[in-house]
Parts: sequence; structure tokens; C-alpha cells
Amino acid sequence: MPHDHAHPEPAGLWISETLGVLLLAVVLTTYLVGVRRHRARGPWPRYRTALWTAGLICLGVAWIGPLASAAHSGFTAHMGVHLLLGMLGPLLLVLAAPVTLALRTLSPRHARVVSGVLRSPPVRVLTHPVVAAVLNAGGLWVLYTTDLFALMHSSQTVHVLVHAHVFLAGLAFTVAMIGPDPNPHRASFRARAVVLVLFIAAHSVLGRWLYGHPPVGVDPADARVGAQLMFYGGEVIDLALLVLLFTGWYPGSRGRDRYLPRNPSRTPQSEHRA
Repeated sequence: MPHDHAHPEPAGLWISETLGVLLLAVVLTTYLVGVRRHRARGPWPRYRTALWTAGLICLGVAWIGPLASAAHSGFTAHMGVHLLLGMLGPLLLVLAAPVTLALRTLSPRHARVVSGVLRSPPVRVLTHPVVAAVLNAGGLWVLYTTDLFALMHSSQTVHVLVHAHVFLAGLAFTVAMIGPDPNPHRASFRARAVVLVLFIAAHSVLGRWLYGHPPVGVDPADARVGAQLMFYGGEVIDLALLVLLFTGWYPGSRGRDRYLPRNPSRTPQSEHRA
């Protein structure tokens, strides 16, 4: 018999959704302010603003609203949240080039702070293709093959932490693979290609495995539909990543590491001039 997942406590759910709305509003406003400031040095591509907005919409739909509510009791809806939060949302946000926008519009002092973070050892480790792939795919295997899946539906704290991991792991993996932003630690094309192919294989195997081995308490019919959504939906996004990686489609991305300010005598504005 299917298990009825306990809904997180209403108070905690309301707080997390409210905070989610505020956070998304702040992030969108910050980006738009950056776009406005960028006009002093030239127009910012509209498609990047559209990508950023679409990415935040994906996160919002995954966190708040009917789909997010249905995900508490339905595996197919849960898988839709996974695709939006861990795959499509991060892809759109990365292609919006937020770091490039920040480096071009922040003051020299703040731009150097961003540069220092990008060059830091933790960022080097977390955006290494192997590490990012293990955190991403490995986290999903842990989620669906242990009691963690049931626990996240009974505890709002665990629910938030799991979704935060899904998003951040998906974001780190996307950054490790592709992106128009400066990445001083970006691995070679060969390394990224090998890791991406292995990740796609691991993601596909998990989808097939879930089709016949649903998490404890999940209705088998619902699990099969959810597994198919994960398999085919994930394949589409993985294919997009593969195409972007092999074609190198990041308009204006080549040589962007030179945009990272290194010392006080060089401002971001001077480094951004072509």
C-alpha cells in the first residue's frame, strides 16, 4: 500500500515559503539593479536577463505553489521539483552570467572580493567536475535509496536542507561543466566531457532503477511515472548541457578570466574593456 507522507508542519512550511519568496525577490531585484548600472558602460544582453528571470521562476515553482505542495505526497510531482530545482533552474541561472554582471558593476573593492572568492580553494574543490558530479549524482542516489526520502517529507528542516543541496549541487555541477562567467579553476574540455558523460549515465541508471525499485512507501504506479519523468526530462537537460559543452556556446565567454581583478591598481572597468 502507498505510504501517506506526513506534510511538514504548517507553521514551518509557511515560514519557509515566505522566506523563499522574499529571497527570490531580492535576488531578482539585485540582478536588475546590476543591469541598470551596466547601462553606464553599455547595454546588457536582454536574453541574459530573460534567462535569469526564467531560472528564478523555475526555483519559485519548485518551492512555492501547487507543484511544490503536490510534491509532499506525490512522487511524480516531487520529480518535477527535482528537475526544476536541480537541473533546469541552475542551467538558466548560469547562462545568465551573474558573476560577469557583478564584476562589471561592483566597485573595485567589492569586485576584488568576488574575485578572491572565485579563486579560493573551497570554490576550486566544489567546482571540480568530479567533486561536483559526485555531490550531484551521489546525493540523488543517497536520497532515493535510504530513509532520507521519507524523512524529508516528515521534517521541514530536512526538507529545506535536501532541497538546498539539490539546488546547490546542481548549480556547482553546471558551473563546473559550462558557463560564460569567469572560472579560474575550469578543468580541461576532455575532463569535463568525460565527467559529463559518466554523470549522464549515472542519472539514467538511477531513473531506470527507480522505475522498478521505488522509495519505501511510494505507490509503484506513481513511482514509474516519476521515474520516467526523471529519465526523459533529465535526458533533455543533460543533452542541452552536452551540446553547450561541445559547441562552446557561451557568447563572449572566451578569455573571461581576464575580467577577474587581481590588484587595486586595476579596476574592473578597465579589465572589462575589450
